[in-house]
Amino acid sequence: MRRVVFNQKGGVGKSSIAANLAALSAANGYKTLLIDLDVQGNSSHYLGYDINSDSNTTVADLLNQTVGWFSVSTPVKDFPQPTPFSNLDIIPSSPKLEKIESELERRYKIYKLRDALDELEKSYDRIYIDTPPNLNFFSKAALIAAKRLLIPFDCDSFSQQALITLLNNVAELREDHNPKLEVEGVIVNMFNAQANFPAQIIADLSDLGLPILEPYLPLSIKMKESHYHQQPLIHLLPNHKLTISFEKLFHTLEETADKTAEIEQ
Repeated sequence: MRRVVFNQKGGVGKSSIAANLAALSAANGYKTLLIDLDVQGNSSHYLGYDINSDSNTTVADLLNQTVGWFSVSTPVKDFPQPTPFSNLDIIPSSPKLEKIESELERRYKIYKLRDALDELEKSYDRIYIDTPPNLNFFSKAALIAAKRLLIPFDCDSFSQQALITLLNNVAELREDHNPKLEVEGVIVNMFNAQANFPAQIIADLSDLGLPILEPYLPLSIKMKESHYHQQPLIHLLPNHKLTISFEKLFHTLEETADKTAEIEQ
């Protein structure tokens, strides 16, 4: 099960959602891998990894490997690194991503991540991919490598237009490179139940026929506290309302995935 968390708009909680769903997956007994393709490295930092370390097992090193006549590549299985949380590994981000992007594009390495995940999924039950907040080489590689797409969404009109643009871009990429990619749903994040405007925006999206996932994730300062302590919510505040919403969302996704798998069989 390969899920990519992506939105071309920044500030929608993409890294928070990817890291917390991955942590919940691990806490529920699934051997889980999180891949951080965002040069900012928010997911990596969240799970206790220093992206400025001298490690050569980052996602940048994985994608930038070259195989010459007299050299061989590092095995893909050597790149996942353990986190402080049981069942949860990470292939961390790196500042090198920014430097190598144009070179990777020139060498047409867009399928490198997909090939790596074909190998890694033999060792993991669930794989989550965090992406940069724009449609660049790395987010395209993730969309090509993944099977399911989760779209974080905050309720404003700019985000609504960005979402429509995103879906058009995904449709084109799916047709050209990954016909098996499924839009699993839109995750409403930082939802304010006391305001009327968010509910109207969500209703407009529903009218367009978009799959809006429930429950909505409420706005809470506890998410920032979770980042500060480098502990996903299930470990820091297991009984908080935001954690409970994440748990319900996670189980909704798993139930839907199970039903889809049964139909495919």
